[in-house]
Amino acid sequence: EKIIIQRTARPFVKEKEFMNFLQTMIEKAKKNKKTIVLPESYDIRVLKAASEVLRQEIANVILIGSEEEIKKAAGDLDISKARIIKPEAFERFDEYADSFFEMRKKKGITVEEARETMKDPLYFGVMLVKMNEADGMVAGAVNSTANTLRPALQILKTAPGTKLVSSFFVMSVPNCEYGLDGTFIFSDCGLVENPDADQLSEIALSSAKTFRQLMDAEPVVAMLSYSTYGSAKSELTEKVIEATRLAKQKAPDLLVDGELQGDAALIPSVAKSKAPGSNVAGKANVLIFPDIDAGNICYKLVQRLAKAEAYGPVTQGIAKPVNDLSRGCTAEDIVGVVAITCVQANRQ
Repeated sequence: EKIIIQRTARPFVKEKEFMNFLQTMIEKAKKNKKTIVLPESYDIRVLKAASEVLRQEIANVILIGSEEEIKKAAGDLDISKARIIKPEAFERFDEYADSFFEMRKKKGITVEEARETMKDPLYFGVMLVKMNEADGMVAGAVNSTANTLRPALQILKTAPGTKLVSSFFVMSVPNCEYGLDGTFIFSDCGLVENPDADQLSEIALSSAKTFRQLMDAEPVVAMLSYSTYGSAKSELTEKVIEATRLAKQKAPDLLVDGELQGDAALIPSVAKSKAPGSNVAGKANVLIFPDIDAGNICYKLVQRLAKAEAYGPVTQGIAKPVNDLSRGCTAEDIVGVVAITCVQANRQ
């Protein structure tokens, strides 16, 4: 399931807790403008978002397709500052097609198939990012998650030192004394279904890096379980214990601990009782769930019961940022994801 920037029934960018994160992302994006590809350029939501991104000077925008048809679809929307590229007419099209062929020839692709693939806006958009014509891409308003992420994984691949592409939510909880003023990263709630211990450790490392990128603060990572420090013993708890060991081994300076129950991770008084001496318990701002069931259930409960704002799932671990929208997204959602993608690009 894909949900991007889900909100409880409140106006867009109005209340304090919503402003804190999303408006911060917009302001950060404005300080060092990046170029973002919006390949689904005939969709009115994408065009409205492009117009707003350009109006606010959040990013430069590349739209892909026929200039005449895109402008016709846009109607009265001002997209005059957008760069519009038709793949077949692009001066570097042959170079892109040849480069894609070299990447995929061992998989059996022919030169002709590579050229046809480069006419696909999603593949062409990712190649613009690969070849430094753009800094990131946002898609998924029309296309499925698989279709959106497949070109990114084939062309950009994973970031250096990263084994796994995963996803995260930023959760902004009003009137909350825990985390970073009520702000947390939850991972993985939307992509990796049942990670093994090594994959779980990679999700923890990627999420810690994401927290630094977006929040400019030190991540404190809790590896969550139904057990704290051996209060229960099973294959499930052993996976989290091993993932914690691996995460500590891979990143000795990272504040990470587990296995921890949710209350032990967040509440200092509970942490003193359940995990005395832990440098994470009672202080966590990055919560790593043992599987997608736990993560997805938890983020939805926090969103609805605590009236939290949920931003995501946003991808992490790709060499350059490519983010997947919900097909039910609004233009406002797309603007928010563009801003987040710009910040990711700046920090990468």
